[in-house]
Amino acid sequence: MLHGYTGTVIIGAYLFIIVLICIRVLLDTVHSEKTVAYLFLVIFFPVIGIIIYFTFGVNFHKRKLYKDKSKENDKLLKSLKKWIDTETYNNTETYKEEIDGKEDLVALLLNDNFSPLTNNNKVTLLNNGENKFPDVFEALEKAEQYIHIEYYIYEDDVIGNKLKDLLIKKANEGIAVRVIFDDFGSHGIKKHLVKELRKGGVEVHPFYEIKFFFFADRYNYRNHRKIIIVDGKVGFTGGINVSDKYVNSNKNKLYWRDTHIKIEGEGVYMLQYHFLCNWNFCCQPLKITKDFFPDISNSAHKKQLVQIAASGPDSDRESVMLSFFTAIVGAKKQVYITSPYFIPGETIMNAIIKAALSGVDVRLLIPGKSDSNIVNYASRANYGELLSAGVRVFMYKKGFVHAKTIAVDENLSVVGSANMDLRSFDLNFELVAVVYNRKLNQDLRKSFLADLEDSKEIFAKEWNNRSKLVLVGEALAKLISPVL
Repeated sequence: MLHGYTGTVIIGAYLFIIVLICIRVLLDTVHSEKTVAYLFLVIFFPVIGIIIYFTFGVNFHKRKLYKDKSKENDKLLKSLKKWIDTETYNNTETYKEEIDGKEDLVALLLNDNFSPLTNNNKVTLLNNGENKFPDVFEALEKAEQYIHIEYYIYEDDVIGNKLKDLLIKKANEGIAVRVIFDDFGSHGIKKHLVKELRKGGVEVHPFYEIKFFFFADRYNYRNHRKIIIVDGKVGFTGGINVSDKYVNSNKNKLYWRDTHIKIEGEGVYMLQYHFLCNWNFCCQPLKITKDFFPDISNSAHKKQLVQIAASGPDSDRESVMLSFFTAIVGAKKQVYITSPYFIPGETIMNAIIKAALSGVDVRLLIPGKSDSNIVNYASRANYGELLSAGVRVFMYKKGFVHAKTIAVDENLSVVGSANMDLRSFDLNFELVAVVYNRKLNQDLRKSFLADLEDSKEIFAKEWNNRSKLVLVGEALAKLISPVL
């Protein structure tokens, strides 16, 4: 009798705990897709599900953590607001042909992200690390006042140490050098490289520091951005981290396909703004001077128009996702998407399907095989629906494609750090450059079409003949994909 009673109590307590956790999931999780995924895991795989939820799903101290950061961001933004409004109005009126058909996106980024439409820019497409890093090192060598760097992954390898040596050299020349590294993605540099940088006069700070890495529950809220700013006049952003694997050479067995851009001109201002916001969060706030936003209105740069879309856990809305959505649904002729991790959620899926069903040439380039099996399965679960709507899907076979780009029609290009997945939209700090220019769009489309030559196209008939076991695996992966 005692054993029966004890068993009943244990089962009752267990069910009570499950119900409490389910209530917390319902109250604490904003997205319905994530809510369903967490409830599924907690109910059907209770031990594993609870661990996953409390590790990745709970917003530990999120509001408190970013409250002060938001206040500092608002102060900095207030000092720039008049210029932002004036700049956007003037450029919208002057360059109507350049933004033709993309007016909604310009307005969205201004109203939601306070991102000005800047001109006086020259934007250069940089494919792969072997093309990015020479330009980066050349720009850093020419620095006269300061260098600002913000990276998700910075590795203690050949390219990482070459950058370290150059930063120390510039610091010794009297240049202010400030570096932010994500404490999760760049954890390996803390033992030696960070100490060498600090000893050499470089100011270095981790973003959202992890005290005990092995027990870290800080996989969420990472700084996934890749930003370099030189003297407020030259900037770099995109998908390429500081690591040897991004430079294709005889030493690397895997070909790494990625995309970055170089911005020269007023478009750098918002890269600077977002860097300063994160710097002020990581350490003692900097005193903002005109040197951070130099007057380059009379520069000889080409009139390429640039806006910056950025969002993170401290944002009111998923600004990067909204910019992707607006760009795709506004397409008239074509949408070429490259994404290494394609778990887009219902909103972006519907945008892509809407474009395809409207007669737009929509093509999606994804890796032949992801570096995560479960992500690979979750991503593939979406292809059938896309194919049935007329989207052409290609799997990259030459190596691993890590680029995050969108080319829309003939005048819009999006390049940045954000994957087309819910983690980038909601949980990580991300940034993308939105460029309204035919030349850059032509370059990006040409690069995309060249990548298709190294890819295999998927066709609906073949894709729909996959085994039932594979279909079940993909369906399960898609169900929990919002928490990946």
